[in-house]
Amino acid sequence: MLKSLAFNDRLFNLHNYKPRGTLTLKIRYMKSLFSPSESQHIISRLNKLTADSKPLWGKMNVAQMLAHCQWPLRIALGEQSVKRVLVGILFGGFARKQLVKPEPFRKSLPTAKEFVVTDQRDFVKEKLQLAALIEKFTKGGPEGLTEDPHPFFGRMTEQEWDVLQWKHLDHHLRQFGV
Repeated sequence: MLKSLAFNDRLFNLHNYKPRGTLTLKIRYMKSLFSPSESQHIISRLNKLTADSKPLWGKMNVAQMLAHCQWPLRIALGEQSVKRVLVGILFGGFARKQLVKPEPFRKSLPTAKEFVVTDQRDFVKEKLQLAALIEKFTKGGPEGLTEDPHPFFGRMTEQEWDVLQWKHLDHHLRQFGV
């Protein structure tokens, strides 16, 4: 039985696919932060931000958003850890399945208190640190990911870590209009 499918240098997991009758594959391409070209696209969008960029929704200013976006990358790379919370243990698996769907994140999703940034930050410093983390994530590839569970979503596959990082960055870049 076919366990995975490679297409455009991307590996698609068919582990849970159970064919019924004729096999028809519906593949919706998910962007990948492991891809150097897509990672560079995110960084080019990041470079369009200025210290005066204003959010289209939400409470964070641009420097706070840049600091906030570093947390998930640090967790994915194993540089930071946050204790799992009960609500994540109970509902994290369900939420993870919803978040890895191809649709972009909705506006104003709840944020774990550990990831909320309310103090003032230096825009240039935060932007440089975020770009460096994105490059580290890309260069490290799947082998660079932590084996620890995500503090809310629990155990995650390489593809789930990848999709969640890309979608989180895309969400906040769209929040600031880039």
